[in-house]
Amino acid sequence: MSAHTTEKLIYMANQIARNVTHEPDPVAMIADHIQAFWSPRMKADVFAVLDGPEGAALDPVARAALDRLAAHAT
Repeated sequence: MSAHTTEKLIYMANQIARNVTHEPDPVAMIADHIQAFWSPRMKADVFAVLDGPEGAALDPVARAALDRLAAHAT
């Protein structure tokens, strides 16, 4: 996994978060979107950096969605 790839995945998660902030449950919408459209490798790559410095760049709502997905992935 390259830093560029991780940066792109974080950017994408944050972009999804920005687009669903008006929804009643944005965390669920982000988690559903990532589960449906991201490959297993994409999810594994972003899960691997959640607790590192890269994870600090995540929007709090995107972070909550990814935490939810990561908890169910293990």
